Amino acid sequence: MQTKKQSAIESATQTVIGLGTSILIQVILYPLMGIPVTFSQNIIITLVFFIVSILRGYVIRRFFNKTK
Repeated sequence: MQTKKQSAIESATQTVIGLGTSILIQVILYPLMGIPVTFSQNIIITLVFFIVSILRGYVIRRFFNKTK
């Protein structure tokens, strides 16, 4: 069973690994779809999803840890 701190670290680690991939995909995908987004706007969009992803992963992890 994980502690709350371990759950937070695991969730953040998984999300950080996906962060760079997400930025790269958006830099490629937005222009292909004709969506005009500056690099700084792309970073803001990515950070919003990044924070939501960390919180989502933490809550789900704690829920399943609690039901064991």
